[in-house]
Amino acid sequence: MKKNKCLLLGDEALAMGALYSGLSGAYGYPGTPSTEILEFIQQAGLTKERNIHSSWSANEKTAMEEALGMSFCGKRAIVTMKHVGMNVAADPFVNSSMTGANGGLVVIAADDPSMHSSQNEQDSRFYGDFAYLPILEPSDQQEAFDMMGHAFSMSEKYGLPVLLRMVTRLSHSRAVVEVPEEAAPQNEIHYPANPRQWVLMPAISRQRYKRLLEDYKSIQAASENSPFNRYIDAADKSLGIIVNGIAFNYLSELFPDGIPFPTVKISQYPLPKHMIRRLMDECARVLVLEEGQPFIETKLRGLMDNAKIYGRLSGEVERTGELTPDIVAAAVAKSAPGYAHLTKKESKGVSDKVVARPPALCQGCGHQDVYHALNEVLAEYENPRVFGDIGCYTLGFLSPFNAIDTCVDMGASITMAKGAADAGQHPAVAIIGDSTFTHSGMTGLLDAINENSNITVIISDNLTTGMTGGQDSAGTGKLESICLGLGADPDHVRTITSLPKNLGEMKALFKSEIDYPGLSVIVSRRECIQVARRHATQKKS
Repeated sequence: MKKNKCLLLGDEALAMGALYSGLSGAYGYPGTPSTEILEFIQQAGLTKERNIHSSWSANEKTAMEEALGMSFCGKRAIVTMKHVGMNVAADPFVNSSMTGANGGLVVIAADDPSMHSSQNEQDSRFYGDFAYLPILEPSDQQEAFDMMGHAFSMSEKYGLPVLLRMVTRLSHSRAVVEVPEEAAPQNEIHYPANPRQWVLMPAISRQRYKRLLEDYKSIQAASENSPFNRYIDAADKSLGIIVNGIAFNYLSELFPDGIPFPTVKISQYPLPKHMIRRLMDECARVLVLEEGQPFIETKLRGLMDNAKIYGRLSGEVERTGELTPDIVAAAVAKSAPGYAHLTKKESKGVSDKVVARPPALCQGCGHQDVYHALNEVLAEYENPRVFGDIGCYTLGFLSPFNAIDTCVDMGASITMAKGAADAGQHPAVAIIGDSTFTHSGMTGLLDAINENSNITVIISDNLTTGMTGGQDSAGTGKLESICLGLGADPDHVRTITSLPKNLGEMKALFKSEIDYPGLSVIVSRRECIQVARRHATQKKS
């Protein structure tokens, strides 16, 4: 079959793979490093030609459920999110192993080792393992493309969703990918052979759980025979290496003439136990090189002689952060006698001449005006506390604003402010963005409304999902209506435009609502400066 060559990011390769595998629906919530997957699909010609659904969802939970609904109707769907989004989607994701899938369903979780733009380093493989679902993990862009068709086929063969894990370096690096000229057709609508299994009443779930455990044996066998898992034999048995995903690239780069040790390359889970047992039997010791948390290493330590296993848990590899070619070289040098020379090669680390560029709010950003006004007002109070949230405005924590005291997860600003007010804290101010509010803030606001909590909620509305590049925000034009619909007092749902010329008016409004002994919501609105510039350019053209 004739193929075209495309230069693609890892995220784009996944998206292209989905499009060429008969995709009908793509759902997700933006978050680095996953955002480009759905953006690519939204802009693709095939999406318009085939009427593929590709809008952003309100959050990862709703995205997972929407994709599950498309799968129920026999169509192929993907869900995209970053690793912490898996926490939001966990309820439907874990239960989807019980309902199963009808049309192919692939859940893409993009992990962020080293926390480039995240609160933690959690590893999504644990979610897939917990739910007894197949897991795929590409090592390069071509595998990312190829895996999508494999994932859809596997999902439909076993009647289960498939988790596909990405990591930042693969998501955001480019390589040439071979793509066929013709895309596979979409599925026709067809319904599950046994629709009753989609109703998770306890009696049905008990039956489904037994079936899931039986099916897991077949999934294990599929992993042993997967084209993405390989046993690479070699002469030097002093060391065996188990390597996952992009870490295989780093190891291959270290040994351009061929890896001298027997190596098991893992890109499909459950772990290929027969390959691993062979490696353990043949080699004096085993080094585990995995991007992310010690998922493979932990499982090995439950199966085999711990003294033979080296990796993150034993100290040969740093416990935190991304792998790099230098880290891989150092780990091999520590684990294999005679390879100390690997650490003497010139380091490929970041030059000390590179000037640090800490993130900052854009010049002309409306969030700046909110913080200027809020800081001046709160200076009049003793021990004020501001509970922040996830978004561009989180940068208000940094100098020169130093304006927020907490930032935990999406939507936590409102609920933490409520809890603080319950403890007697005043002022208790929550600041949250428009997209985060509709993602996870509305339910917390309902709690505060029901108790008329003495908090002030500032929704800093920039009319977009600014932190991830300006995607649509589910609440644009609806925020005041949502707050009123939830039951907020109309006299204390206020709106103001966040501009420098309105500083005095903003201060007066903030003070009056902070002094009000109950719940108040202030929508401070101005379009994101970057999106506004983009819109202005589009109008000119």
